[in-house]
This record gives sequence, C-alpha cells and structure tokens, in this order.
Amino acid sequence: MTDTELCFTPATALAALIRRRKVSPLEVTRAVLARIEKVNPPLNAYCTVAAEQALEAARRATAALTRRATLGPLHGVPVSIKDLTFTKGIRTTEGSKIFEHRVPDHDALVVERLKAAGAIVLGKTNTPEFGAGANTFNAVFGATRNPWNPALTCGGSTGGGGVALATGMGQLAQGSDLGGSLRIPAAFCGVVGFRTSPGLVPVWPAGLAWEPWSVQGPMARTVADTALMLAAIAGPDPRAPLSYAVDSRAFTGAVRAPTLKSRRVAWGGDLGVTPVDHEVLAICHGAMGVFRALGCRVADAHPDLSDAREVALVSRGASVAARYADKLPTWRGVMQENLVKNIEYGLTLTASDLGRVERRRTELWARVREFFTRYDFIVTPTTAVPPFPVETIYPTEINGKPMTHYIEWALLTYCFTVVGLPAISIPCGFTKAGLPVGLQIVGRWRDEAGVLRAAAAFEAARPWAHLRPPV
Repeated sequence: MTDTELCFTPATALAALIRRRKVSPLEVTRAVLARIEKVNPPLNAYCTVAAEQALEAARRATAALTRRATLGPLHGVPVSIKDLTFTKGIRTTEGSKIFEHRVPDHDALVVERLKAAGAIVLGKTNTPEFGAGANTFNAVFGATRNPWNPALTCGGSTGGGGVALATGMGQLAQGSDLGGSLRIPAAFCGVVGFRTSPGLVPVWPAGLAWEPWSVQGPMARTVADTALMLAAIAGPDPRAPLSYAVDSRAFTGAVRAPTLKSRRVAWGGDLGVTPVDHEVLAICHGAMGVFRALGCRVADAHPDLSDAREVALVSRGASVAARYADKLPTWRGVMQENLVKNIEYGLTLTASDLGRVERRRTELWARVREFFTRYDFIVTPTTAVPPFPVETIYPTEINGKPMTHYIEWALLTYCFTVVGLPAISIPCGFTKAGLPVGLQIVGRWRDEAGVLRAAAAFEAARPWAHLRPPV
C-alpha cells in the first residue's frame, strides 16, 4: 500500500489493519504528516501541525501493539481538531487575535475521549474567528481554500477539517456546529458532517454550559467512519449538564447492511425559508430517486418553518453577546466585522425579545414534532448555493434575490439547529463546474442511529469515497 493509499484508507478499515498488525500507527502518522507537508500550504486546512506530539503518540500506539494491550476503537487513527477546541500543549487561537498565542494546559473533553479511544491528534484546523461564519478565514491565519477549486471557499466554520478530510490529511476531523458549521463545509468539500442532538457529545469547557445551540461532533469521508467516531465521543459527563446516556453501539450497528424499505421520506426542497440555486436544487431533488429505489415512500412536504429565521437571529445574537461582549472595549478593532455586528445586535435585545422568540421556538417545535409523526426523515440541500469565491464573505444574492443577513443563506441548516434535531450532510453529486453538492438528511428527536442508517443506505447506493479533489 502506497502512502497516498494509506492516507485515503477509511478509518474503519485502517483501525482493522492496525489491529491485525498489517500497518503500524507510526507508519500511518508519518504518511499523513508527509501529505500535510505537501498538500496543506496552498489550501491552509491546518493552522497548527503538532508533528512531534503526533509522532510520539504514534510511537506509543505502535508499542502497544507488541504488548497485546487493550486497544481502543480508534487505535492509531489520525484525527484533526478544530482550532476552537482546547488541546493540551498545542496552540489554540479560536481564529482570533485575542488568543493568538494561547497554549492550553488541558484538553477539551472531546479530545480526551478521542485520545482515550486511541486516535492520534495531528494538529489544529482553521476556523473563522470564534467559529462565527460559514467562510473560513481569520486575521491570524488567513483563508482556507476549497480543494476542488482553490479560488473558492471551503465553507465554515469547520472549514479546515473538511479540507483536511477531502485531501487525505487525516481520516477523521473533530468540529462543531451552531448554524451549519459541520454540515456546510462537508457539503462544500465533498465529505460527511453530522450535527447531532444537543448533549449527545458533551462539551467542556463551555462558557455557556446549559446552552443548546452549539454542538461538537464528527466529520469523516464515509458514513461508517462518522459513526465510528461518534461512538467514541458520545455519552454523559457531569462537566456537561446537557449530556445524556446513550448506547453508542447503535451508531456503528446502524451502518451495517442498512435498509430503508417502507421508510417515509419528505423532500423539503427550500423549506420555504430561502431561495436555492437552481442547479443545486435540481441535483438534490434528483437524489430522491435513490430513496425511491431503496424502497422509501417519498413525498414533497415540509413543516411550517416561518419562525425559524427570527429564532435563529435572536438566539444567535443573545449567545454571541453573552460569550464575547466583554471583548469589545479592548479588541473591537481586530475582531471580524460580522462578529462585532452580532454582538452589538445581541446587546440591543430585551427580555421581551427573548421571551417572544422562546414562545415562537416552542410553537415551531410543536409543528416540527407533529410533522415527524408522519415522516421518518426530511431531506433538503445542505446549502442554498455551491461554493463561492473565497474573497466573498457570504452570498449577497441567490437566483437574483438579495440576502438581507449573512446567515440567511444558511437557513437550510439553521432551521434544524433551532429545534435540536440530528442532521447529517452527505455528498450527492457535482455541479457542471465540478463542485461537490451536499444532501442534508434530518431525523426525528434523538434518532442519530436512524439518520446514520439512512445516510449509509444512500452511500451504498451511490458511493463517493473514491472521488478525490485534484490536489
């Protein structure tokens, strides 16, 4: 097996090869680090490469093989960590000049779990400042570019992680998702990103421990790899009060020989909340034929999501202000413009505003819950547009209709954030310009296993793992 083949070997297969002593964690880590050295410079997926730490961890993992030690499910598998997430001894900037030189003295909980499962941490991937935006650029490290066309954005905010996966710079990527930050870059890079239910993957440290908006989760090149990673990081921890117990075996079990016969699938289209680029919409709508061929009952339907935009804007403003308003007096001049605007908007909100939005969110949930008594899944495009120029902060119009806010184009993903449903983005095709298009599959309350099963069935019917960007 060549080094390139090793870099693109799925995590599930790689873990099995390592267990059978067919390849060592040290060989794998050296191969991936060499690929990072070759591929990363023009794309800027990794902002910090922790080569020495990774090689030392790989040596220990290789030595464990000779001792016949108990091996974790990710033993020797390379993983990248988003630069929002604390890593002991590895620079963690959150894409902000405020924390440009910070090196934490402890790991975040999700990193603890990945290491305990045997994963090898390669380094940190680039993100917009504080993860606020769906185009990955910041004042510390600059922009991250799309591997299918470096003139375009990779999406965000887990943009670096998406690029790393697509180009063989690691089998797994840890990320986070507020309004679409796992799903959007997955769609733009041609990989898998899974926003799971709030609390399934415990988040610590967290400035707002009880907040349900931002979750951490897995990205990978295949659905099975995504399930394997999720099984390693899910489950309760007292440091994260929203976390809850789960049988993580259900995730890996769901992707084995998945079937969808007689499942009820709703094609949601634009959800009635945003225009969708005509070509993207046509590609995703065409993918519904796959679900029909799998034995699903497919219909055009979606719940009334008309309140989702206001819920998203107000909840986002309040959250961002709570997290970062104290930074404005000193750091306003170096903070990203839309982040500053979000904070300032959040500071204008009143108790009446917050109460009204929580009532509307409750009403929205009631409509969505009722909808899911009639359907098992709702399917939409992940993004309303294909990847756009990297210099463009966000799309200002879609099909000739102006966008009034920088998250408006991301409402296809944000709609399911505000009601806390599990949602995955999987590749479903390419535009005429050769750019990947993502399909979003949304499941019922806490039905991660169901979503993984649906995604795995689609993947088996329309494989994509062999498709690679031209780098």
